[in-house]
Amino acid sequence: MWTHFLRIVFLRMRLIRSLVLFAGYLIFHQGFCDGQESVVNLNSIASDISVPPVIDDLPEAGKRVRQRNTGFEDWNLYHALYLPTDWKPGQVYPVIAEYPGNGGYQSKLGDESRGRPEDCKLGFGATGGQGAIWVSLPFVDTTNKCHSIRWWGDADATATYCRQTIDRICSEFGGDRKRVVLAGFSRGAIACSYIGLRDDATAQLWCGLIAHSHYDGVRRWGYPDDDPESARKRLARFEGKAQFVSNENSIEPTKRFLEAIDIQTEYVALPYPNHSDEWVLKDIPERERLRNWLKKIFASTD
Repeated sequence: MWTHFLRIVFLRMRLIRSLVLFAGYLIFHQGFCDGQESVVNLNSIASDISVPPVIDDLPEAGKRVRQRNTGFEDWNLYHALYLPTDWKPGQVYPVIAEYPGNGGYQSKLGDESRGRPEDCKLGFGATGGQGAIWVSLPFVDTTNKCHSIRWWGDADATATYCRQTIDRICSEFGGDRKRVVLAGFSRGAIACSYIGLRDDATAQLWCGLIAHSHYDGVRRWGYPDDDPESARKRLARFEGKAQFVSNENSIEPTKRFLEAIDIQTEYVALPYPNHSDEWVLKDIPERERLRNWLKKIFASTD
C-alpha cells in the first residue's frame, strides 16, 4: 500500500516538474519573440510629409525643378533646386546642399536607393520645405557626361560643380553664403567629407555637415584616398565647426574615429535596422533632434 502511495506521489512530482519546465520555456520563448518583434521596420511607420517631385520648370516657391549649369547644356547632368514655400525674391535664405546614396541598392526590409539627385530626402525632411533653399547635387562623370549613379565619377569635377552651383544659388536666389550646410545619405554621407572637404575652396563653403549612415574614413571602400589618415586630413579643413552624424542601430564606430578631431558633433543612433534616409519623412524624435540642431546652426551663423 505504501509503495503504491509513494509511486503516485513520485509520478505527480515528475508531472509538476515537467509543467514548470514547459511553462519556463514558454515564457522564455515569448520573451525572445517579443524582443524580435520590438525591432521596428522603419518602412512600417507612416510618413507625414512627402518629397516634391522634380519637374522641368522655372524655379518658384514650393517647386523642385531640374537645373543645368552653364557649360553643361549638352550633358545629361543636372541638380534639383527647391525654393521653400516662404521664398520671396530679394530675401536671404540658408541653404542645404545634399548628395544622394549609391544607386542599385535594395534590402530585404524594403529599402531602396536609386542614386539620383532627385532621390535625396534629408534636406526636405530637415526643414519641412520651409525656411531654407535645398539643392540636390550630382556626382560628375566626365567620361559619359552625366551623373554617376555609383561612387564619385570624377571627384575633382564633382567638387567644382558643387562650388559653381552654390555660387549660382547664392547669387540668383538669395542663398546666404554664411549659412550653407552639406548633407548626404550613405555614399552622400561619405561625400560630405570626401567631396565637400577635399580642398580649401570647397571646404570653406560649409557652416555644418549632416552625414547619415556611413562616414568618410571609418572603413575602406576601394577608391583612392579612402584610408583613415587621408580622411583625417580632409576633416582638418572643417575643425572648429559642427556636424550632425547619425546611423542605423549604432554610431559607435564613427564616434571612435572622430574622438581626436575637433569637430562639434551631435551623434544620433536610430533604433531601426533600415539603411535608409526615409526617417526624415517620419514624425519621430530623431527627426526632431535634426531639426533642432539645424535651427541652432543657422541661428549661430545668422
